[in-house]
Amino acid sequence: MSKIKLIVTEQNIGLLVATYIKHKINDFKPSAKKPFVIGFPTGSTPLDMYKYLTEFYKKGELSFKHVISFNLDEYVGLDVKNPQSYHSYMHKNLFDHIDIPAENINIPDGNAKDLQAACREYDAKIKRCGGMDLFLGGVGRNGHIAFNEPGSPFDSPTRVVTLNENTRVANARFFNDDPSAVPAHAISMGLGTIMSAREIIILVSGAKKADAVRRAVEGPRDTNCSLTVLQEHPSAYIVADREAASLLSTSSDCFCSFR
Repeated sequence: MSKIKLIVTEQNIGLLVATYIKHKINDFKPSAKKPFVIGFPTGSTPLDMYKYLTEFYKKGELSFKHVISFNLDEYVGLDVKNPQSYHSYMHKNLFDHIDIPAENINIPDGNAKDLQAACREYDAKIKRCGGMDLFLGGVGRNGHIAFNEPGSPFDSPTRVVTLNENTRVANARFFNDDPSAVPAHAISMGLGTIMSAREIIILVSGAKKADAVRRAVEGPRDTNCSLTVLQEHPSAYIVADREAASLLSTSSDCFCSFR
């Protein structure tokens, strides 16, 4: 039976998760010697979450001074100043508006001279920081987390991946609707790396993601749907709107609320 805890809400998902993150960090009472380590995603779904995290900071309700962040992925060969790079995305939507120290920000280097070495060092740094206290992610239509496309091993480390056609078509909206302009490769945090986080929250919205949610909650563990890796995690949540949960059977017994 899946261990995934499902939260289906009519609330704004971004606000719900941002509020949880605020309480999680504040309860942790991070310090220079004991920072809070978090994994941050990109894409459309987390935008509201970043907006509310910024608001909490500006209101004095939350500080990122002792937070260390690790982003999930980055395109290979895309200049960090390119508006579609995840470096640009994170600074535009969060980092430029909060008090996180620059040295605490970690995003994969898609332009490293030795990409494989950069991937190994990324995982090593996560371990040196004590591991991720909280991993936040979204999910693709085909069930991928970060850029772990169907077929990714459940124990995979951070690595260079080839993006499949469906993912490039889905991301073409950020590249003038031209799939050929979407980079063919990316560095992605691996499923094994993700599973090492102490807590995982996946944000999902829209009917196009409903099949991935159904497979994760009610289907078998399957490498062709990376989201199903979470079935064995002791503290994994999927936070979904009604459309994303629309294919679940009414008998699902995993519905819950945040602790």
